[in-house]
Amino acid sequence: MTCTVVARDERAEPTAVPVDVERWAELAEAAASREGGDGELSLTFVDVGAMTELNAEHMGKQGPTDVLSFPMDDEPMPGVPTLLGDIVICPDVALAQSSDHAGTFDDELALLVVHGLLHVLGHDHAEADETALMRSRELDLLSSLHWGGPPPAGFRQAQD
Repeated sequence: MTCTVVARDERAEPTAVPVDVERWAELAEAAASREGGDGELSLTFVDVGAMTELNAEHMGKQGPTDVLSFPMDDEPMPGVPTLLGDIVICPDVALAQSSDHAGTFDDELALLVVHGLLHVLGHDHAEADETALMRSRELDLLSSLHWGGPPPAGFRQAQD
């Protein structure tokens, strides 16, 4: 299985909250490959204004959110590259919630990349059993691909 990640930083002022786009693209690629994702995935970092617009347009919610996922091709077509989908992350929101969520900004971005990817690959957390499965996959991927071991003290998947 091969996943190609096209990553970009589309924020007007990307230096305000620095993001290592290549690092997060590599995490998304490794996680997608581990989860059987075969195709192309986009990973885009946006500012609060863009995320607010996307959240209103696609989710019907006011204000910005941390991550949005947009799955694409349901059924691969022979000979045509599969478009897995798009993950959009707002680093400003991630930074603001990191201490009450994943613990650090670094771990927050890693969690959002993996969480978004799992949504693109069909996971959900609408029901308790789906939530448990998705969180289990998140922890497994983060432990093996981000931390190289168990989660650090203070890491949380659920927000306070």
